[in-house]
Amino acid sequence: MKGGVLSAASAALVATVAGVGGTLPVVLAAAQAVGATPAEASSWVSGLGIATAASALILSLRYRMPVITAWSTPGAALIASTSGVPGLHAAIGAFVLAAVLILLTAAIQPLSRLIERIPGSIAAAMLAGILLHLVVAMVEQVPHEPLLVLALIVLFLVMRQVWPTLASLVVLAAGALLAWVLGLVKTIPPLGVSSLVVETPAWDLATLVGLGVPLYLVTMASQNLPGFAVLRAFGYKPPSQPVLAVTGIASLATAFVGAHTSNLAAISAALCTGPEAHPDPARRWIAGVFYALWWGLIALFGASLVGLFGALPPALLMTVAGTALLGSMASALGAALGPEKDRFAAAGTLAVTASGVTLMGVGSAFWGLVFGLLMLGLESVRSRLRAGG
Repeated sequence: MKGGVLSAASAALVATVAGVGGTLPVVLAAAQAVGATPAEASSWVSGLGIATAASALILSLRYRMPVITAWSTPGAALIASTSGVPGLHAAIGAFVLAAVLILLTAAIQPLSRLIERIPGSIAAAMLAGILLHLVVAMVEQVPHEPLLVLALIVLFLVMRQVWPTLASLVVLAAGALLAWVLGLVKTIPPLGVSSLVVETPAWDLATLVGLGVPLYLVTMASQNLPGFAVLRAFGYKPPSQPVLAVTGIASLATAFVGAHTSNLAAISAALCTGPEAHPDPARRWIAGVFYALWWGLIALFGASLVGLFGALPPALLMTVAGTALLGSMASALGAALGPEKDRFAAAGTLAVTASGVTLMGVGSAFWGLVFGLLMLGLESVRSRLRAGG
């Protein structure tokens, strides 16, 4: 029994460290994109820690299964790649809208079915277009810090072959050491406990449509649906509506301290739902409890994490983010361009989303989705006309 508890605790720790170390730069890029101050960025990270810890603990204890939650990394990538957001308060309005839409999905079953009816290829193309922006930003850093960036890309490619789960974390640790040797690290602030900054949302229509709606869609399509799939793959039967309700409430409550959406995890969940977490599937829920504990520490010391990452050079953070998201982008591209019947529409979605164009104040992710669905609709009409003729 003791061995099972230790394995659950260690699996949860690996899932937490890998998730935070590999994707925190993406969250910080999102905070920077909407003009958050260091204090607001710290509050953002702490809010995400609170939401993740609370939702994982409540759901794991209530349903006796390892329900692993996380911040929305694709959502953070969306925020980081969206231009024209008039500040943090408008972004928080979009976070509130996304959380409300998640709660409506939990409450109204036809709405969840409608989301599931969005073709997977189109949703994947939108995600690929979002991630492409951050992956390209990594390559753009090569002329500025060639030794640092190229060395870390090579290290990532090697580590991905031998230790794929922690490849991004190794890149972060090695990159921090190399940056220090090269004299690129600023003064690291002392360890400190986080404080939350309560913000008032601003209801900017263009931001609500251009950021809030895509944030909801990418969170549902790229995080929640795969998260449910991971749990089912390991033999669990998660109740979808209560899970969405809990994560939606957590997202809504923490939106006012600057945190974007929380949701089911996929990769982190795989680390806590398999036999390495506990030999007995009926006892693996313990990993969810330990996972909540580790995330509680993230919430407590979020300010120190932000300060530490703020001392690192931007080229390092962009490289860590780019390498961490490269696999997700590849998977999204494969899913987007795989089905031949949807390939043309998916390519259009990808192109519009990746363009970063803003029309009528609304960001490219929304227009990419609209464009792809419109193309699919026209293809469907043409097929029907041909069949009728």
